[in-house]
Amino acid sequence: MMLDTSKNILIVGLGLIGGSYAKALRKLGFKISAITLNQEDIDYAIENGIIDEGFTEPLPEVLEKAELVVFALYPKVFVEWIEKYQKFLKPGALLTDVTGVKASVVYKIQEMLRPDVEFIAAHPMAGKEVYGVQNSDPKIFHGANYIVTPTEKNSDSAIKDCLELGRLMGFNNVSILSPEKHDEMIGFVSQLTHCIAVSLMNCYDGEKLQDYTGDSFRDLTRIARINDEMWSELFLLNKETLLDQMDKFLAEFEKLRKTLETGDRETMREMMKVSTARRALFDKK
Repeated sequence: MMLDTSKNILIVGLGLIGGSYAKALRKLGFKISAITLNQEDIDYAIENGIIDEGFTEPLPEVLEKAELVVFALYPKVFVEWIEKYQKFLKPGALLTDVTGVKASVVYKIQEMLRPDVEFIAAHPMAGKEVYGVQNSDPKIFHGANYIVTPTEKNSDSAIKDCLELGRLMGFNNVSILSPEKHDEMIGFVSQLTHCIAVSLMNCYDGEKLQDYTGDSFRDLTRIARINDEMWSELFLLNKETLLDQMDKFLAEFEKLRKTLETGDRETMREMMKVSTARRALFDKK
């Protein structure tokens, strides 16, 4: 399958990311259908030109014509959806997702999936601290990373199509990782950082803290405005990896604490130099 605009794209789950996918792809000329729970979201999306048509139920006649299906669902809901409705999917359809964990989801989906449809997993590393299709914006993809996580069950053509999808939507960096390597990386760069932000906001309950903070605190805790339903599920699905990353962080924090306790300024400065050098690699050119 080539990603030309004659292909019918179906998005299941029209929230922030699903809506941003819809906006990006419809601007390119694709016909976009959507399935999502709330009729209000469908009405908004149609009125604002985000989708061509929308439904609150996975109707067989809708699924039977979709050639590319993007699942923007929580992991457990995604698995349940495939179990119930895959029988209606068009033979030859290509499925992809936006799920934030892979190893606990990808193999399960591929194992249960019909042999005449294919699932190629992907993770758009983009988002905002707001939710819903009303806040969708394809600009969040610009400068962001997009990770494709194939397995031995994936065809070369599906991998190429999924990579092309990321490029078409404007992601700055499109890469490939195994599901396991993805979860290890995400456990550190995404899940651990959210854990730190949540912990910071929980460790001090002084009144009117917002009146006294500077940019450093605001920047560090930006992601503390968190979707507890989604992130608690992601944490638990990546439990062992995240625990390992948390232990490594605690060891480094304890090391830094000890330099302060013992007055070891030399080690403290060395840690800061390593931090500065590594962070410089992230600066936009």
